[in-house]
Parts: sequence; structure tokens; C-alpha cells
Amino acid sequence: MPRFIARNAVAEALKKKGLWKDAKTNEMRIGVCSRTKDVVEPMMKPQWYIKCSGMGKEALDAAIRDENSMLEIIPRHYTADWKRWLENIRDWCVSRQLWWGHRVPAWYAVFDGDMPEDFGASDERWVVARNQEEAHALAGQTFEGMKFQLVQDPDVLDTWFSSGLFPLSVFGWPDDTEDLRAFYPTSVLETGHDILFFWVARMVMLGITLGGNVPFTKVYLHPMIRDAHGRKMSKSLGNVIDPVDVINGISLEGLQEKLLDGNLDPGELAIAMEGQVKAFPNGIAECGADALRFALLSYTAQSDKINLDIQRVVGYRQWCNKLWNAVRFAMSRLGDEYLPPSNASPDMFPFCCQWILSVLNKAISKTVLSLESYEFSDAATTVYAWWQYQLCDIFIELIKPYFSGNDSKFAAERGFARDTLWVCLDNGLRLLHPFMPFVTEELWQRLPSSCDHKRADSIMTSEYPSVVECWTNERVESEMNLIEAIVRSLRSLAKESRERRPAYVLCRTVVDWEVICNHQMEIESLANLSSLMVINEKDDVPTKCVVSVVNEKVTVYLKLEGSHSAEIDLEKIRKKIDDINLQQEKLLKMMSVAGYSEKVPEKIQQVNADKLESLRKEMLSLREAGQHMESSNRQHEKLLKMMSVAGYGEKVPEKIQQVNADKLESLRKEMLSLREAGQHMESSNRCE
Repeated sequence: MPRFIARNAVAEALKKKGLWKDAKTNEMRIGVCSRTKDVVEPMMKPQWYIKCSGMGKEALDAAIRDENSMLEIIPRHYTADWKRWLENIRDWCVSRQLWWGHRVPAWYAVFDGDMPEDFGASDERWVVARNQEEAHALAGQTFEGMKFQLVQDPDVLDTWFSSGLFPLSVFGWPDDTEDLRAFYPTSVLETGHDILFFWVARMVMLGITLGGNVPFTKVYLHPMIRDAHGRKMSKSLGNVIDPVDVINGISLEGLQEKLLDGNLDPGELAIAMEGQVKAFPNGIAECGADALRFALLSYTAQSDKINLDIQRVVGYRQWCNKLWNAVRFAMSRLGDEYLPPSNASPDMFPFCCQWILSVLNKAISKTVLSLESYEFSDAATTVYAWWQYQLCDIFIELIKPYFSGNDSKFAAERGFARDTLWVCLDNGLRLLHPFMPFVTEELWQRLPSSCDHKRADSIMTSEYPSVVECWTNERVESEMNLIEAIVRSLRSLAKESRERRPAYVLCRTVVDWEVICNHQMEIESLANLSSLMVINEKDDVPTKCVVSVVNEKVTVYLKLEGSHSAEIDLEKIRKKIDDINLQQEKLLKMMSVAGYSEKVPEKIQQVNADKLESLRKEMLSLREAGQHMESSNRQHEKLLKMMSVAGYGEKVPEKIQQVNADKLESLRKEMLSLREAGQHMESSNRCE
């Protein structure tokens, strides 16, 4: 009898027997099958269970014993979830009424005369065994002398039960195979934190019970990927990102075709398509597998969720182009006949070569430590920073003068730079390889190989870089840190102009003076200067300069002659005010002629009146800007003069020096802002 008809029949039967009391409405959420639209209701059926209290206790102890724990969960804070699940574990229902899966290894003894509907009614007739032959043997002992037929339970095992046997079954268990003895337990399991209990805990319980040991010694749990707004990915929202689409790229039309090929109902389909239009108006650009992998690794520092922004992946794809350009630059400078050195001893190398090898050493050390501690985001960030900010932005820029022309004075430096460049690219590509295997393989194959030893056929089989003690040079790194700080300050001062200008560095200690004198060429090259002069407190303070305090011992000045200065901007404002005065006088004269209000159309009168008001407001704004600029300029000059007096760095407390430096920077930014505002007003006036 169909269930809905049966309900009415049951109600009628209760009424006939006088057992019916009342019927009330009960609001509830009814489950509906998304495909057939049938009402889905729970149905009581006998199930198979596994008692988990003992197994759960062993799995719990395996991970929480501080000194002798057999299992390490990474990140460590998930151990609390492990404890919460296993301390309160219940018996595990392992039977499922599905078409596909591993059959439950249980057989029911059917005797002559049994009715089909009585199948499974008696618990005493069930036989659990490894296979049918073993089941027959056990049933023969139980039902000796009786005629019966064994019928296997049609239920299948829970997916997580089958998956829980994975670490054992792949090595041939339950047979005692060589692979099982050699490779069980394994080292690391990598999976999502959302299935820590459903899969990981079940594998550990079954592994200890059936295999005698934990199936792995470490579990690394990765974050779950969400969309750029932190929402869970859902087909009905249209924010699901297929990794293949990120790798190969796809148009908006292609994304929506995938939705149309799915099974969403019309309402959900409309919402999903609208969501795709908002999230990917231009589709998804082709990023490649390396960029996607690197982005995901970089994201792993984001707690337990990754808010995936495709534009970040696009950024790493563009960074791959930078790697290509770096190798292309190297190949053009190395030449066809270049033979790499068997080892690199930097004692005789130029300063920049010693520095890049030293920071490469640190990058290798930090990357290896980060990988060993499963801090993949830190490892990716370290490798990226070395390639981007140290190799490409600094080292390659510093060695370019060695190769410009064929100057004989740089002959030795050219040779050292070639060797250093090759060593950096060889180690840098191998360091990056686990994160970007495809592009690094392609580029590494293009590098010339050393003739002293045979190189591996593939970068993936080559040795991972290790620290070379003789490369570390703390003195060189300290000097470069000062150079970088000076360059940053000079670039900040010159950011509104690209022209090369002279600069001065005021040093208040002999040590800094010597360092900067020895590395003038590096500073000039990186800061794009026309010249650099190193001065001390006894020298005159440079005039017509903008200034920035690097630290309490070093101040930089950038010449503004031939470029914008406060006085030039003030003069522009004065000229603009004079021009507005002329326009106002001309307009007022025209509006004051006899009969103006009677003869001139009202529309034209209104235009002239609006123009006059606009000129008045512009005049007011320019006067205010000029006054602010004059005031800021006076304060700037006064503060600069005070900070340039002899003994300032030694006599004035560091705290006061920092306050003055901050005030000086604030005034500089204010003057720049006023200058830009004046330029904007001038541009707006031209547009009008």
C-alpha cells in the first residue's frame, strides 16, 4: 500500500477502534529529492554497527600523548577537535541501503518454508565471515544437520568504512605482503580538516585494530577553499570554481554553458547565472597550473579557510613571466660558450655578488625549515621574496652596468657576475620547483650545465638546495640593508618625477660614511640618480632639496632644481590668481553695461552669473592652497635647518629626532598633496 494512502487507512482503523484522539497541524521542513521531487522520509530498518569505544580510546591516545604520541596532527589546534570527537564517540552504523559499495560480509540462513518478508527477522541466523566459504563452514556448525541456504545481506558498507581500510588495502591486506611490511605505516596524510573524524579517525581506528599500528605518523590538514567573499562554493550561487577552468581559462559564456548542462531548477539557475556575471564578468583568465598551485600554497596561512581571489592567481601567472625574463636576461649575458663553475667561492666576488649569495643562503635555510614544519605559506613567501625583491629588483639591476658596453675595467666583475647569476638561477629554480614544477623544469633545462659533473636529467630528480656555509656574510647584508633604506628614502622623495637628479647623503658616523662612499655606484643605480655626494655634519646643508631621514645617523637630500619645488608651485598659483582676476574684471565689465539685463537673454545672463561664481570659488581655493603651501614650506625649511645643525644626531634624544622626522615627512606629503591639488584645479580649468 503506498505510504500516503496507508496513512489515511491507519487513521481510519484507529477511529474504528476508538483509539483516535485528535489531529493537529504540524509545520515542518519536508525533505524533497532534488531530481525526482519525491518527498524523502526516514524509514526504520535494522542496521549493522561497529562498537567504537575501545578503538576510539586507542586512536585518541595515539594523538594526545605528549611525549610518546604516535600521531601528529598539523596544525596542532585540530588536536582539540580530535579529542572532542573521540572522547564522545558512539557505535558506528556501517550499513547503507545503496546500489553501489562493498557488500556487508554477513549472510542469513534461509530454511525451507521461510517467507520472503521474514528475511533478517531472526538475529540468531546471521553469520558474519570473510567470504562465503567461511560463512558456510560457520553456519554448518551452528545449524548442524539442518538444510539451509545462505543469502548475503543486500546492504553495502558505509563509504567511510571502505575508505578507512585504504592504508591497508593498497598494500594487499589482509594478506601479509612484502609491501605491507615495507610501507605500512606511511609517513604523511594530507587532507581537508572537514573530514578529520569521518575519514582520518576511522583510518586510525581500523589501522590500529587491523594493522597493529597507526596508518601514518603525521596528518596535515589543509584549509577549505571558498570564494573571494568567504562564501562556501555552491552550484546554486554560481560561485563554484573548477581548477581546470583556472588553469586553461574560460569565458563567461563557457561558465554559463556549464550551468545550463547541469541539473539546477530554473530558479536556482537564474540566481547562479547572475552570480557568475558578478563574480566573473570577463570569465577567468588562463593562469596555468603553476600559478594556481603557488596561489593556493600562499593562501595556507589563512586559518582554516581560503578566500580564493582569482586576480591573485592572475598575478602569479604574470610573475611567471618575470621568471622567464630573468632567465632570458641571464642567457643573453652568459653567452653560448659559458661553462658554469663547479663551486662558487665568493671571497673575490663584487659586493653585490657576495650579498645575493648570502641572502640566497638565508632563503634556502628558511624555505627548508618552513617545509619541514609544514608552513607552506612561509616557504612560498620566502622563495617569492628572494626572486622578486632581491634577485630581480636589486641584483640584476646592479650587475647591468658590468655588461653595458665592453668596458675593460669591469672585465673581472663580468666574469664573477656571470658565475653568480648562474649559481642563483640554478639554486633558485630548484628551490622554487616544488611550488612551480612546470615553469621551473622548462627554465632549468635551458641553463648551461657544468662540465665537471653530470647534471640530472630532470630538475625533479636533482638535489634540493642546501646551505653553503661560505656564502653567509652578515657584514655584507648589514651594509646592503643600509643601502636599501637609503634607496627607499630617495625613491620616496622622487616618486612624483622620473628624471635623474643629484642627491646627497649626510652621514653622522664614520662607519656609515665609509659604507656609503664604498657603495655610491649601487645607490646611484638603484635610486636612478644623476650623481651622489656623501657629506658629513661639517659640510654645508644642501639647498633647494627635499629631505628624508633614513635613521638617526643618516639623512638624504634630493635636489629639486630643474624640477618641481614649492616656490615654483607658489608662482604658478600666483599666476593663476592673476589670470582669474582678469577674467573676473572682463566678465564684470560686460555685465555692467547699460541695458544688460534687458537686452541679454536670461539664459545667457544665468551662464555668466554661474561663471562669475565659479571664478570666485576657484579664486578662494587657490588663495587657500597658496597660504597652506607657504605655511608648510616655511615650517619645512625651519625644521630642515634645525635638523641639519652640527651635532644634531648626537645631542638630540632619539625620540625627539623621530618626532621631527615624522613631522618633516608629514609636511613633505602635505606639500605634495597641495601641489597635486593645484595641478588638478589647473587641469579642470583647461577642461572647462
